[in-house]
Amino acid sequence: MFAVIESGGKQHTVSEGDQLKVELLPGEEGTSIEFDKVLMISDGSASKIGSPFVKNAKVMAKLISHGKAEKIKIFKMKRRKDYRRTYGHRQKFTEILIESINS
Repeated sequence: MFAVIESGGKQHTVSEGDQLKVELLPGEEGTSIEFDKVLMISDGSASKIGSPFVKNAKVMAKLISHGKAEKIKIFKMKRRKDYRRTYGHRQKFTEILIESINS
């Protein structure tokens, strides 16, 4: 059984026992999170597709940790204009463990 959920403006395909990194979510480590924006649920033979979300469907997850991703360097330059800028960015994320999918 798997589901497609929306979190942080992105879609993630998840199944029970999956561990994934999503955009930063509020909460303490070890707490339970409920995703109610479920776009699709499938158990292999039958599928439910929402319009835009599946009614009464929930995905329960456990918040494992917060963290920062690898640094991305941004370099801007305009030739012959003595303009050079270097920026760096580290995106914050939350690591979650999918516990159950309820349809």
